Amino acid sequence: MVLVLARKLDESIVIGDNIIVKVVSIENGVVKLGIDAPQEVSIMRSELLEQVKEQNISAAVKTDVDELAELSKILGKK
Repeated sequence: MVLVLARKLDESIVIGDNIIVKVVSIENGVVKLGIDAPQEVSIMRSELLEQVKEQNISAAVKTDVDELAELSKILGKK
């Protein structure tokens, strides 16, 4: 389930005790949000997270044994 809230410019919402999401600007149909959260809270755009997941899956599937052997040789040298 998704909670949908309407907010106007300069209005905010609070998540938990220490995360604040504020509408900073609205221009040409684009809403800019400011997020105030503790440093240990990871914040990432969902499309970037999905891209990283896809790249990780692709890299795992395309593992070349010869490349791994070469990398092992390189890492073995100090």
